[in-house]
Amino acid sequence: MTVREVATEAYREALPVLGLSAVGGLFAGVVLGGMDAELEQVAGLLVLVPALLATRGNVYGSLGARLGSALHQGLIDPQFSTGDRRVNAAVSAALANGVLVSGLAAVMTVALLAVLGRPSASLGTLVGIALIAGLVSGLVLTVAVVSVVFVGYRRGLNPDTLAGPVVTTTGDVVGIATLLLATRLVLALGGG
Repeated sequence: MTVREVATEAYREALPVLGLSAVGGLFAGVVLGGMDAELEQVAGLLVLVPALLATRGNVYGSLGARLGSALHQGLIDPQFSTGDRRVNAAVSAALANGVLVSGLAAVMTVALLAVLGRPSASLGTLVGIALIAGLVSGLVLTVAVVSVVFVGYRRGLNPDTLAGPVVTTTGDVVGIATLLLATRLVLALGGG
C-alpha cells in the first residue's frame, strides 16, 4: 500500500467515529450541565468528575488495545463466547481495575479537598457514588468495547482505529450518566 492509500483508509475508518465522538462529548456536557442540583448537594463531586472520566478512557482503552492486539496475533477469535479464557481475563481485569480506581479516585478527592481546606461530602458518600458509577459504567463499557472491537474486526476494520474514539466517547457519555444515577441513588439512600 502507498502512503496515500494508508492515509485514505485511516481517514475513512476514523472520521465517522470521530464525528460521533464529538456529538457524544457534547451530549455528556449537556448531562453534566444538568447536574446543578447534584453538584451543589455533593461537595467535591465536580472534582471527582474528571478523574472518573479519565479512568474510564484509560482502563477500557487498554481493554480495547489488548483485544485488538490479541485479534491481530490470532490469539482470540472475534466471536462472543463466554468460554474464551483470554477475553474473560481481560474483561475481568478491566472491570476490577475500573471499580478499584473509581474508589481510589473518591478517596483521593476527599484527601485533596481536606488538604486544600475545601468542603467535601463524606468519604462514604463519594466512595459510594464512585463505586456504583464505576461498576455500572464498567459493565456498559465492557459490552461496548468488546462489541466494537469484534464487529469492526469481522468487517475488516482495524480495531485500533475504532477502540480509542469509541471508548473515549462512550466513557464520557456513560460515565456522566452513571455518575448522575449513582449520585441520585446515594442521595436517595441518605448520603450527602
